[in-house]
Amino acid sequence: MIIVDAKGLLVGRLASFVAKKALLGEKVVVVNSEQAVFSGSKDDIIEKYRHLYEMGAPRYGPFLFRRPDMFLRRIIRGMLPWKKARGREAYKRIKCYVGIPEEFKNAEFTSVDVKKFTELPISKRVTVGEICEVLRSWRS
Repeated sequence: MIIVDAKGLLVGRLASFVAKKALLGEKVVVVNSEQAVFSGSKDDIIEKYRHLYEMGAPRYGPFLFRRPDMFLRRIIRGMLPWKKARGREAYKRIKCYVGIPEEFKNAEFTSVDVKKFTELPISKRVTVGEICEVLRSWRS
């Protein structure tokens, strides 16, 4: 089992790492989902999700999760071959949590070979938790 701390990691790079490990048959647990980071201005990223929210129909989707753990898990699902059996099986091996659950408090986190936000020359960022707060404020 791989336990990954998402604090400060870029969402896309984290998602591709987790998807690859799950496709290889490993169980992956992501903690601190709300602290994963999107690079870019907050307004641009929120506008992207506002567009998705407005273009869909409440009954048919696209469905935007408002909990950070489900939101991140949905992004990871986009990196998997979802329409094939191996993609669906890999998706079942992925768990995401807000914060660090009691069962993983003393566990050793796996070192992820993706860059953290602080290592990049980008000053604009927004966390998954901030995006989910904005999504919660929109009426469903």
